[in-house]
Amino acid sequence: MPIVTVQQGPRDVALKRDLVKRVTDAFVEAYNIPAESVQVWIHEVPADSWGAAGKLTADK
Repeated sequence: MPIVTVQQGPRDVALKRDLVKRVTDAFVEAYNIPAESVQVWIHEVPADSWGAAGKLTADK
């Protein structure tokens, strides 16, 4: 059973629904497995708890 973890900043629930569907569909096609066996976990991190290139994402 594939488990995919996505770490990202907060997103709208409609965008997350679309992401979960697309990731699931990709695994179904690539591995020829049932959609029910694919799990997608979305871990949202606030902008003040994430940094890139030496700066907090909240400061960009």
